[in-house]
Amino acid sequence: MKKIINMAFMALLLASACFLPPGKVSAHHDDEFRGSLVIAGGSLGSSNKDIYESFIKLAGGAEKAKIGIIPAASGSLKSSKEFRADLVKYGVNEKEIVILPLSDHDFSDTDFDEKSWKNNVHSKAVVSQIEDLSGIWFVGGDQLRITNTLYDAKGKSTLALDAIWNVYKKGAVVGGTSAGAAIMSDVMITGGDSLGGLKGKFTGNSESPKNKEYEPVRIDRGLGFFKYGIIDQHFDERGRLGRLVATAIKYEKQKKKYNSYGIDEDTALIVNNQEKTAEIAGRGGVTVVDLSKAKEHKGKISNVSISLLSPGDKMDLTAKSFTIHSNKSATKGNEYYQFKPLEATGVLTSYGKLKSYLSYSLVDNASTESVKSYLYDSKGSGYALTFSKTGNTNGYWGYQDGQKDDYSITNVKMDVAPASLQFKRDKHAFKDYQEANFELPEKKERGRIEGNLVIAGGALGSSNEDVYKKFIELAKEGSDAKVGIISAASGSLSSSYAFKNDLLRYGLKDENIKILPISTHDFKGTSVDESSWKENRNSDPVAAEIKNLDAIWFVGGDQTYITEALFNPDQTESKALKAIWDMYKNGGVLGGTSAGAAIMSDVMLAGGGSLETLTKGFTNTYNGMEQQEGGPGYLERGLGFFQYGIIDQHFDNKARLGRLIATAHEKGNHGQLSYGIDEDTAMVVNNLKQKIEVVGRGGVTVIDLSKVSTNPKIKSEYKNILLSTIAPGDSVDFKTKEIQIDEHKTRTKGNEYSDFDAAPHSGVLTAHGTLSKFLSYQLVDNSREKEVKAYSFDKGKGVELTFRKTKETDGFWGYKDGSKDDYSVVNVVVDITPITVKNE
Repeated sequence: MKKIINMAFMALLLASACFLPPGKVSAHHDDEFRGSLVIAGGSLGSSNKDIYESFIKLAGGAEKAKIGIIPAASGSLKSSKEFRADLVKYGVNEKEIVILPLSDHDFSDTDFDEKSWKNNVHSKAVVSQIEDLSGIWFVGGDQLRITNTLYDAKGKSTLALDAIWNVYKKGAVVGGTSAGAAIMSDVMITGGDSLGGLKGKFTGNSESPKNKEYEPVRIDRGLGFFKYGIIDQHFDERGRLGRLVATAIKYEKQKKKYNSYGIDEDTALIVNNQEKTAEIAGRGGVTVVDLSKAKEHKGKISNVSISLLSPGDKMDLTAKSFTIHSNKSATKGNEYYQFKPLEATGVLTSYGKLKSYLSYSLVDNASTESVKSYLYDSKGSGYALTFSKTGNTNGYWGYQDGQKDDYSITNVKMDVAPASLQFKRDKHAFKDYQEANFELPEKKERGRIEGNLVIAGGALGSSNEDVYKKFIELAKEGSDAKVGIISAASGSLSSSYAFKNDLLRYGLKDENIKILPISTHDFKGTSVDESSWKENRNSDPVAAEIKNLDAIWFVGGDQTYITEALFNPDQTESKALKAIWDMYKNGGVLGGTSAGAAIMSDVMLAGGGSLETLTKGFTNTYNGMEQQEGGPGYLERGLGFFQYGIIDQHFDNKARLGRLIATAHEKGNHGQLSYGIDEDTAMVVNNLKQKIEVVGRGGVTVIDLSKVSTNPKIKSEYKNILLSTIAPGDSVDFKTKEIQIDEHKTRTKGNEYSDFDAAPHSGVLTAHGTLSKFLSYQLVDNSREKEVKAYSFDKGKGVELTFRKTKETDGFWGYKDGSKDDYSVVNVVVDITPITVKNE
């Protein structure tokens, strides 16, 4: 379902609201339950095998499961029918799945008036249906519709609800997603956001807030199946930590005994009531809020302990202890990173989502003990959030899905204090800005190029079938293709072997995959000194071997190692590089991830952060991987396989919009587009068709500077940058710059789903915090706003980013992988203004 409730509909909900009576809990709260819970945070993907199979197993297994689906939360029967189809796909007998006739409203996609189903809560026939079930699932929508259906007018349990409790106590599994998760605790959060919660705004009526950029938090009575604290959902995607903390402080009467839990989308908390334990499954995480030592006074909240757990982690719900999956190792005392992180202040913050920010910038970073973020409205009124290490803080790191970083975090301290920020335009803000003196390489005419490129933005998952199959498909011989892997960027051969194993899994032959002996440095964990391989760049046998290949893949690491290995010391092309060009021009495919993507354009972004590049400019020095995490921009010559603009990678996760704009403006061709590729995503380039296509799980940000205007007296002030964020299935024509949107999406323009005042993007608790999601939900699919803002700053200096709609702006929406929102945004205008920031 779409993710933002418009204000008019919210008013209707508030009009019928009532606060949860103090101390009001389920009559079953002290009972013992044999049944289990599968509590999904929303946007459950049809392909999320772990969650579906867990639910089915707890229901007795595919052969024995008898499952009832309760559609009451939804506005249609569509989601119930789709969940039934998913269960069948995972092996459940369709005859053993029933959509229970329980609702208090009509559905939009049927001829029957389902409002009459409200009477079924007293039906012995329906009760009999329920008592025969081994599993019950609540679909998403509006959680108040569920409770209004299953409680009577006096708030008492109906026969249908009693029947659900009876089968649950006897051993049935009860599950739900989104609204179906919200109803699981006694205290049910039915609306509101983090800014409203931190302001202490809780409401039970339709009174509109004076500042419409926040929503007061709405509390009602849930069904109470989960008796170990408060549940919130869509947690990370909608930045709900603030509202959960505020709600738990106000309404969780046993906060010293129980934690509260925020469940991310496409993720489930699986509860074993008999053992009083829970495990995380799926693709996101669960945030655990411990208020046992917290204090609240005059708008300040201190000593909140938060932990962020990942799939495979477990917890004891009564002892409040954690068991981290054995595939992770502790980071404490062995931190990988040593860099000074910036405060999380907006869309230009690296690792700007809560878990990523705390993982990379704090817990796995030896250089800092605390980090800060903000949450405020357009007047700058809000809160500063400080996250600190304590003696009990620890991080745990491992790989998931190939070589993607996976973190768990325990016991970070959070303090919240009121803040009032003022933003003023500053014409002299960046007086020390250094322009790039990188000299563009002389453009070499390459002639007709018949080959293709698969350029992955980093963190490519082994399960990302679309990218791997596209790489194999484009090689001339398909599954018989001969592939060379260039390891030069990495510090070891592990990523090369991992990629080889992935290719084998997708059908290539072992004898056809070769790790090419090209490097200028030694690798860890081998008996050979690979630094001797530097001579191979001009080896005739190596060049001949390359020419005989159908495809080459560059693994990730440090992109400067790749160019160092393939250019001669005088910057001429080595024999190996010439052979790669020959193979590519004759129809071969070149691919790479992370560093292997950065080398693809003539201008190679080798280091720097977005805010630092906009405020400080560029540097001539490079200090290795540390500069990947921030600092002024650093440019080198790339290999130039991509002829149509500049490439950047890890784009959304490392928030590289600012550095790509600055680089493209100073060193790019303004007649060409520039491209930022997200992690676990590939930009597939067809040279003959002059076209790119997006493949994978993220998106590609497209920057057009053809209409940009700047003021030479004010550094980093830009007007009229055109920005598009496109998704898998979308494509771009290089010559015409025309963007073609996948046909499964419909246009949002003139049919916007939402109508609300959007607060600025201000940090890790901003709802829909990634760039593409922020523009989709807050601007393009929102009829109320013509522009939205984001701020990024450090030590009182920064930038204001204004994202504007024009006549050329368009949006497109559809579903993917079940009922997950899938957006594309075309031609939003971006203005960047230098500012001074005062925190009063």
